[in-house]
Amino acid sequence: MSTNGALLEVTDLTKHFPIKQGLLFDRTVGHVKAVDGVSFQIAEGETLGLVGESGSGKSTTGYCVLQLLKPTSGSVRFMGRELTELGREDLRRMRREMQIVFQDPYASLDPRMTVGDIVSEPLVVHGVGSRRARRETVRGLLEVVGFNPEYTNRYPHEFSGGQRQRIGIARALALNPKLIVCDEPVSALDVSIQAQILNLLKDLQRDFGLTYLFIAHDLAVVRAISDRIAVMNQGRLVEVGPAAEVYSSPQDEYTRALLAAVPVPDPRKMKERKEERRRVAHVLAEAAEEAALADE
Repeated sequence: MSTNGALLEVTDLTKHFPIKQGLLFDRTVGHVKAVDGVSFQIAEGETLGLVGESGSGKSTTGYCVLQLLKPTSGSVRFMGRELTELGREDLRRMRREMQIVFQDPYASLDPRMTVGDIVSEPLVVHGVGSRRARRETVRGLLEVVGFNPEYTNRYPHEFSGGQRQRIGIARALALNPKLIVCDEPVSALDVSIQAQILNLLKDLQRDFGLTYLFIAHDLAVVRAISDRIAVMNQGRLVEVGPAAEVYSSPQDEYTRALLAAVPVPDPRKMKERKEERRRVAHVLAEAAEEAALADE
């Protein structure tokens, strides 16, 4: 744990991607600031919902936390250790404590591997248990996530999206991690299946003491699972606070725009939200224009 008691502590995290130009000799003519000075903390057993529209930098932030992408600068402290300074072997050992559930439940699973091989792969990579013990572990994990353990010899294409996501969750649990980054884990699923997966994640958090960084663009989904919410826009955090406060009294215009975009089953309220979206869009456009003039 860090000195202030946080399991994960991110400070001034940046990730800039170079813009190359030229046919024979590439030269850098600029940078895309995907993540630009992001700071947040997550306590053990907490769920922080990181929300924003597509292209806001939220998934890049998650990948930088896990060091799947190397940050341009900034600090990522996990369990009191600075991940950005770790060598390859030390980082590999730390990855036993932090896993990820990807957005696409099919693309994230190797179609040539059976369900049993997919879920046991983390155990094999880290040399955990004998072959027989791994088989028993896999069956137990599949039962935990509500998947029939009799299907261990089948392949991902034989299952629905919700079932495939359960396989991905079982794989993430294999090494009994402390932190799981959920990168839009329900955005590719039907609404009824989304609810099942969210309930499963909450049950797993309660039973195993998990900590989540839950990334999503749907505020209704984030509200259902998060203790705190961090709103991201153009690579920066514009608002962070308890979930109930962010929803009841958002402080930033961008947060108000996201909330106004959430559909509700009431035509009158939808009309009010449409007018609110127009107002907020006008305010955001003026702010963007002022920022552009300031940069010039």
